[in-house]
Amino acid sequence: MGCKCSTTKDILFFQGGFLVTHDVIIIGGGIAGMRSAIECAKAGLNTAIVSKVYPVRSHSVAAQGGINAALKSTDSWSAHMADTVKGSDFLADQDATEVLCKEAAFDITELEKMGAIWSRDENGNVAQRPFGGAGYPRTCYLADRTGHGIVHVLYEQIIKHGVFIYDEWHVVKLAVLDNAARGIIAVELKTGRLHRLRSKAIILATGGYGRVFKTTTNALTSTGDGMALALSAGANLMDMEFVQFHPTVLPRTGILITEGARGEGGYLLNSKGERFMEKYAPKAKELASRDVVSRAEQAEISEGRGVDGCVLLDVRHLGAEKINQRLSQIRELSINFAGIDPVEKPIPVRPGAHYSMGGVMAGIDGQTNITGLYAAGESACISVHGANRLGGNSLLEAVVFGRRAGQATEAFVKSTTLGDFPDGFLSEASFELAGILKREPSEPAYIIRNEMTVAMEEHAGLFRNKTGLEKGLEKIKELKERFKKAGLTDKADGFNSELLAFLELGNMLDVSETILLGALARNESRGAHSRTDFPQRDDVNWLRHTLIRNQSGELHLDYKNVVITKIKPAERKY
Repeated sequence: MGCKCSTTKDILFFQGGFLVTHDVIIIGGGIAGMRSAIECAKAGLNTAIVSKVYPVRSHSVAAQGGINAALKSTDSWSAHMADTVKGSDFLADQDATEVLCKEAAFDITELEKMGAIWSRDENGNVAQRPFGGAGYPRTCYLADRTGHGIVHVLYEQIIKHGVFIYDEWHVVKLAVLDNAARGIIAVELKTGRLHRLRSKAIILATGGYGRVFKTTTNALTSTGDGMALALSAGANLMDMEFVQFHPTVLPRTGILITEGARGEGGYLLNSKGERFMEKYAPKAKELASRDVVSRAEQAEISEGRGVDGCVLLDVRHLGAEKINQRLSQIRELSINFAGIDPVEKPIPVRPGAHYSMGGVMAGIDGQTNITGLYAAGESACISVHGANRLGGNSLLEAVVFGRRAGQATEAFVKSTTLGDFPDGFLSEASFELAGILKREPSEPAYIIRNEMTVAMEEHAGLFRNKTGLEKGLEKIKELKERFKKAGLTDKADGFNSELLAFLELGNMLDVSETILLGALARNESRGAHSRTDFPQRDDVNWLRHTLIRNQSGELHLDYKNVVITKIKPAERKY
């Protein structure tokens, strides 16, 4: 049944779905979403996960290198915290960072009890490797497939605890009335119908937005959906200008080569065969923080010491046995997608968009400024990463704050009565989708998407300046106007992948605008935000978080102070 009829009939078709009630709805089926679902379900709550892909296909499965925790007597959570705050260029909130680092060991043990498999050292203990920006080798890992291992363990647990899964459903609107979450409206991709899912609470765990950039390590699904939904519903976004570029990405495909390769002893070389990180970070070298390494690589490439737009990652000296044991996936990816066997030749790599330090502003228990709306994982900004995330802390954040969001939601749900689903939300969503399917497109949406990714990479990439950011913002606003006239060639209802891509593009354009607005206003360089026209960090004026909110369709900037408890800002050196 293609939607080629009148608009009224189209709307009636979309409204033909059902109303289902749950205690809590979790949007996103990755590590943060599943970890929060486990806590809710264990507490006896009627818990549902809504995900546009099946949970084991979430982007969390692609995390390679490891997860940080101070496990040994020679390490401490306070040392982990100090490394994290320094890595953040002192923009991380230190109360939240303390929670992250203090609770890390507990969550590693919890994962192990659930059945997580870790690589082991010679004594049978959980093995730990060095990672960038850390003063101690505290990154636990499963070879180079850590995220894959954790995802499957958590998936077993959500099945065990009876979590209901709406897989291949895409959320189009948060139902928020009087600043309180009442549920969601989602399109079932199988049928194309809209459904209302009512709940006392919602947890956003939708991941990042890497796909707004042309070169990214992120899965095709990383389109910033949760951030755009929250912004539209009245939630604050925080620190959106801080985008992490990973130093070791395969050219053309953007496939990640884990930091674990450098943690195991890999070198970065330029076209002259020089180990160039020695001049940018004399002590840490290849294990400096990611922003430092990425900018160093780009400097080598820009100054003519690159190799076909890349630098070289050399792990040959590690030997075939170690590579096959600890970096087997990296070897496989390099052979299949770069035509290079790292046992025999160095791997060509370059920086690529990787992680969003910013996201939906949330407290240490995931609370947002909307009652009953929580956020966790990469879609949230609890600000444990500040201006730059350390490798190994993203999986940790997803686990620690996914668990805490689930626990906080349990307490909230048990003290709250279920509200009515707001009138008019379904009709409005139905009208919007019917309009998209009805209109004849002025141009295909994929052209707009391609231009967006190029503009973001060119104007909001590793190095930024006022002129470029203004051009980027002007371009995104132009694309948003063109998007209003774009449409679909596929008018079918069921499994309309073009419709899904169209809805994702709308979210990415909104997210892109917030990134550029925050970056243009922040007149300093800090962490991953590097302004060539303001090259110095400015603690007097910019030791604060950027807030962005939607007021009647217009985006407005505000700021709030960084929480500093124990560690005073200092010059960051590696």
